[in-house]
Amino acid sequence: MKLLRRHGYRGERPGHAATTAHFQAAYPFLAEGGLGAPGAYVGRDACGGAWVFDPWAAYEAGILSGPNMIVVGQLGRGKSAFLKTYIARQHVFGRQAWVLDPKGEYAPLGTALGWPPIALVPGGSVRLNPISSRLGREGQLSLLRSVAAAALRRELTPEEDAGVRVALKVVSAAEPDEPTLPEVVEALLHPVDAMVAELVMSVGDFSDATRQVALALQRLCEGDLRGMFDGPTSAGLDLDAPFVVLDLSAVQESAALGILMTCAAAWLQGVVMERKRSAEAGEGAGAKVIVAVDEAWRITADLGVAEWLQRSFKLSRAHGVQNIIALHRLSDLGAAGAQGSREARIAEGLIADADTKVILAQPPDQIEGLRNLLGLSATEAELVPTLRRGEALWLVGRRSFLVQHRLSSIELGLVDTDARMVSHPELIGGAAE
Repeated sequence: MKLLRRHGYRGERPGHAATTAHFQAAYPFLAEGGLGAPGAYVGRDACGGAWVFDPWAAYEAGILSGPNMIVVGQLGRGKSAFLKTYIARQHVFGRQAWVLDPKGEYAPLGTALGWPPIALVPGGSVRLNPISSRLGREGQLSLLRSVAAAALRRELTPEEDAGVRVALKVVSAAEPDEPTLPEVVEALLHPVDAMVAELVMSVGDFSDATRQVALALQRLCEGDLRGMFDGPTSAGLDLDAPFVVLDLSAVQESAALGILMTCAAAWLQGVVMERKRSAEAGEGAGAKVIVAVDEAWRITADLGVAEWLQRSFKLSRAHGVQNIIALHRLSDLGAAGAQGSREARIAEGLIADADTKVILAQPPDQIEGLRNLLGLSATEAELVPTLRRGEALWLVGRRSFLVQHRLSSIELGLVDTDARMVSHPELIGGAAE
C-alpha cells in the first residue's frame, strides 16, 4: 500500500462529472416530471410526482395536436369522479364547462359552483331553441339537419334535405330574430308557393317527400317531447355562465334521448359559434370551454348526435373548445353502426381525433380491441385490466402515463354516485387525501 501511495495512487477516486443531459442515462430509474406543461392538478403519476393537465397549455407547448379527450372506464372505477373533479379544478383557472347530463348526476357540483343545472322536462317551462339565430344561417341549417336526422334515426333523403332547407329559409325570412321548430314544421306540412317553386315540385310531391321528416320534427313540438325545444329560449337563463349543465334525466330511459341530446348539442354549438364571431370581430376571445358528454354510449348510435360530435371534434382548435366524451367501453363507439356504415366511420374518426385518452380499468375481453384501436404496447395492454379504482392509463399524444386520481375531502361529496352501495363512502371515486 505504501508503495502504491509513493507512486501517486490513491484508494479513493475523484467523482464522475457529467452534464445534466447525460444524467438520465447514468441513472435510468429516475422519471421525467409529467408532461412539461402547466395545468390543473389531477393526481400522482407512477413515480409519485404530481400529475397536472391542461389541453390548451399542452397544445401551446407542442405536446398535443388537439384538445379533445375520450374517457373510458368500467362502472365503479372512478370515471365520473375524475370527470367532475377535472371540470371543477379547471373552473378555478377560469375555464368554462358545459355538460350534457343524461343521468342528473351533476346537480351537487353545479350547486357548489353556484350554477344549478338547467332541467329539461317534457311539458316543462324551460325551453332551449336549437335553431336560434345566434347560430348564423349555415349553422342553423346544419344543426336543423342533425336534429331531423336524429328524430328520423336515419340520414335525410335528398328531397327531405332540400325541403328542410327551403322551409328554414322561408321561416327565417318571416322571423329573422328567432325562428323555431314549430314554424319549420308548419312550413313543411303547408308549403308556400316559393318553397315548391324553388325545388321545381308540385305541392303534392313536396308534401309526400317531406311528410316523414315533418312528422318526426312535430314530435318535438306537440308529442311526448314537447315543451323543451319547441319555442324561443326561455328568458332569464344564464346561458353564458361559467358552468352550464343540461339535465336530461327526466327522459334518460326514453328511446328519444338521442334526439334530445342532439337538440341540446345544437344549442351549445350556437353559443360556440356566437363566441367565435365575437372573437373574429375583435370583441375578445372569451374563456376556454370544456364541452362534456357524459354516458356517451347512450347516444353515439344516433346519426344526428354522431355528426354533431364529429363537427365539434374537427373544429375544436378553431373554436377553442375541449370536447370530452365519457363511456364505459371503447367498443361502445365501435358498436354505433354496422361495419362500414357512416355511424361506424364517425366513431372511428372520433377516436382518431381525440389526442388524449384516459383509460381506466377495462375487462380482459376489451383488451384486444383497445390494442387495435389505440395501438397499445404489450405492456400497456397488460396493465389496463389490473388498474385499481381511480387509476388510469393516460395516452397523451405519443406518450403514456400511469396516473392515480386524487380526491380532496371537499370533493368527495360532489362526486358521490356510490354512497348507497358502500359501507365507507369516504373511499369512493379515487384515492382520498
